[in-house]
Amino acid sequence: EVQLVESGGGLVQPGGSLRLACAASGFTFSVYDMTWVRQAPGKGLERVSGINPGSRIFYADSVRGRFTISRDNAKNMLYLQMNSLRTEDTAVYYCVAGSDCYSRSICPVRTQGTQVTVSS
Repeated sequence: EVQLVESGGGLVQPGGSLRLACAASGFTFSVYDMTWVRQAPGKGLERVSGINPGSRIFYADSVRGRFTISRDNAKNMLYLQMNSLRTEDTAVYYCVAGSDCYSRSICPVRTQGTQVTVSS
């Protein structure tokens, strides 16, 4: 059974940083495309960043230069380092496994996510 558990969210002031983590289990993590998506209040899902097994990475224009995605295949972990946070980054962040989300923006979210709130 595929399990993904996000953590690391919280309340941070504008300009601050957070590091999100996603613990994966139940599948061969190292061969999967992985994507971070987010959903802000009243808005749809937005793909934030993705990384494939070959470490090919994409970023949404809105986060490029501020966020860094990484993965640790030995630990079955996905990370998102978020710097220079803005109020518009406030959202629930989810990690999604599979090529549908990474390549085709089809991102079925089946996890709790982690809340990131950027506010002064």
